[in-house]
Amino acid sequence: MNSRRHFLKSSGAIAIGSILLPQLAKSANRKTIKDIGLQLYTVRDEMMVDSIGTLKKIASLGYKEIESATSAKGYYYGLKPAEMKQICADHGMTLRSGHVRYDDKWQQTIDEAAESGQEYLIVPTMPTRGQTVDNYKRAAEIFNKAGEACNKSNIILAYHNHDAEFEKDNGKVLYDVLLENANPEFVKMEMDLGWVIMAGFDPLDYFAKYPGRFPLWHLKDMNMKERHSTEFGKGALDVKKMMQHSKQSGMKYFFVEQEEYTGTADECLEYNIKYLNNLKY
Repeated sequence: MNSRRHFLKSSGAIAIGSILLPQLAKSANRKTIKDIGLQLYTVRDEMMVDSIGTLKKIASLGYKEIESATSAKGYYYGLKPAEMKQICADHGMTLRSGHVRYDDKWQQTIDEAAESGQEYLIVPTMPTRGQTVDNYKRAAEIFNKAGEACNKSNIILAYHNHDAEFEKDNGKVLYDVLLENANPEFVKMEMDLGWVIMAGFDPLDYFAKYPGRFPLWHLKDMNMKERHSTEFGKGALDVKKMMQHSKQSGMKYFFVEQEEYTGTADECLEYNIKYLNNLKY
């Protein structure tokens, strides 16, 4: 009787172990998020008042990658390109990319980006107007030439989407037209995950259809009812699932961006980086 009871206990332990061990192994193999980036539009007002102090604050929270944005003081918030590069480096960060305008000063923009040490220049608006297939084909041609000019200075051009790119013309999604006509050698994509889901699309579908085309992300959660960004975990974006498909997308760097706050910009910065630091995928 005792031997039978011992056998049943042992068998039960083995059965439980066979269930738990793979789960524990899977949990142990989960990745943590590293090299968290920030799009400086998140702290746009603070950068205008005190750019150096704001960069120091960002670094103290643990952000490592920086993406600048267009401002009333220029692409570098009143700093020289090399100066901003050095300030970031002095505080353990890298100025990785910047949002700029495509205009008649394009070569100057490229030269300044090279001086700043950036790897990427990001255009966040279409160079021509019109929500038509033909216009998006024309835009792709412009971006191909702009990207080729960037390439000569060892800089990579990328296009950043909003939600308008997911409108249709003659049954064709316009973002797909851009992807199909842009030369992947010279034109990459910075996918704003939040605006994709706001448009009613799934980023994972694009990662599967166009693998490796999205080396940059804007990691942005969205309040779908209010149609604006929010803190991670409070909106519709499944951050963990996105990270699980980062390799398929070709993602090299991502930048947290939050355009609206429930509190202050500083509180937003702290909340979001804490959320990401605690996330395993």
